[in-house]
Amino acid sequence: TEIYTLSLHDALPISLAAILRQVALVTPLDITVLLTGESGTGKSQLARIIHENGPRASQPFIEVNCGALPESLVESELFGALPGPHSTATRRIEGKVTAAEGGTLLLDEVGDLPLTSQAKLLQLLHSKEYSPLGAARPLLADIRVITATNTDLQRAVAERRFREDLFYRLQVLPIRVPTLAERQEDIPELAAFFCAKACQRHSLPQLQLSYNARRAAEFAPWPGNVRQLANAI
Repeated sequence: TEIYTLSLHDALPISLAAILRQVALVTPLDITVLLTGESGTGKSQLARIIHENGPRASQPFIEVNCGALPESLVESELFGALPGPHSTATRRIEGKVTAAEGGTLLLDEVGDLPLTSQAKLLQLLHSKEYSPLGAARPLLADIRVITATNTDLQRAVAERRFREDLFYRLQVLPIRVPTLAERQEDIPELAAFFCAKACQRHSLPQLQLSYNARRAAEFAPWPGNVRQLANAI
């Protein structure tokens, strides 16, 4: 779902501009980035901004929602599978790592990866190698990995649901995306932006939000954050 589309050069609300200043620092660097924050705050869109403004912009951007993958299919979906006695695949399956070759792989909800897949992800981040199911030897990957989660990974490590070594490997440069409740001053400008986008999408005349509508949006609770605000507008 499209939340919003921004470049690093657009006029931006104050808090969002502060986040994008952090993003601008990491965009040209080929390092792993961890985006944290509640659902609906725009983590996936920030990952796309990093990709589209970085040196891999002309290459694929592949997004995987780790929480939506059945545990039995996680490894084949991510790393691929070859048909044969050591794999349940009846045909060659191209994994998301292969699909992202040369570009960026976004692992959304990375905290939901099962422990066995976490070990393979750690290998990928450490050595840039991965092994499709049934493969006799590992393959080399030329990708940038961005991860996102609304899970408290430190707590998950303490509860042994997330590997500690993988946590530190992901923590190269974490960026926390604040909730709308923490950036209330951004709401009127975001609401106006979404209004303009809606008019464009539905071929409507350029409508303007009234003063009362802007104030109502600014002081309303938005537990679904930016996604909920966009849908409401």
